[in-house]
Amino acid sequence: MMRVWQDGRIFMPEEAHVSIADRGLLLGDGLFETMVVHNAQAFDLDAHLERLASGLGVLGFARAVDLPKLRAGIARYVAAEEASCAVLRVTVTRGAGPRGLAPPEAPRPAIFMTLSPMPALRKTPLSLHVATVTRRNEHSALSRIKALPYLDNVLALSEASAQGADEALLLNTRGTIACATVANVFVIREGRLETPPVCDGALPGTMRALVLSLAKGAGLAPVENSLHVKDLAEADEVILTNSISRVMEAKACNGAPLGRRAGAAVERLRALIAARFDAG
Repeated sequence: MMRVWQDGRIFMPEEAHVSIADRGLLLGDGLFETMVVHNAQAFDLDAHLERLASGLGVLGFARAVDLPKLRAGIARYVAAEEASCAVLRVTVTRGAGPRGLAPPEAPRPAIFMTLSPMPALRKTPLSLHVATVTRRNEHSALSRIKALPYLDNVLALSEASAQGADEALLLNTRGTIACATVANVFVIREGRLETPPVCDGALPGTMRALVLSLAKGAGLAPVENSLHVKDLAEADEVILTNSISRVMEAKACNGAPLGRRAGAAVERLRALIAARFDAG
């Protein structure tokens, strides 16, 4: 089992611990980033740290986290564990604090990292279910950062699993598609690659950004616009993206089959992403 990194030191998992007063544990007061380690390097690290910094700004303790030091810690941890291909999760909490909601005036963030084996890229298409148990609040600043509270996603995925689906789609308060529980959503139709804008509650995913930047190279016009569930049925292809699984195709939603007519474009996207990974 790989060791864990906590506040600048590397421990065996059983030796690491979190304070019972940690606000991340008690209140979900913190952030996380999940990224791929490829060829012993954290892929797209700048984008992940930029999003982390944005989230720290939203939560109001950006000055308490030394991002250059964190970047160096990531490199040291990956090298120490000789991780050439893995999944790296970085978690940052505001640290321990007094009872109640008010944050401490001088926070001392707790930072820890874990490395996990890299799962095989999925080759079979996903079945989707539109969650009814919860909605994503596109008006909340938390919809735009990787905040620790993920129970809406947990509930949605549990509902999807109970219906025999692989993944859940989260609608926003207006009833348009925001994202999936662990991925961004795209549709391909009429030569366009469409995805919900961040203002619709879509998480600004790092792979989402990469896919949008590569779309023209795959012969697709990138477009950010609101998507309704009915748009999925009319699409040539529905794909989901995240930094770990890259690009996943969808075959059905709520039991109804989805179009699979843009496979060549999807493969071009995959090839462009793979080339970016290999380029480092």
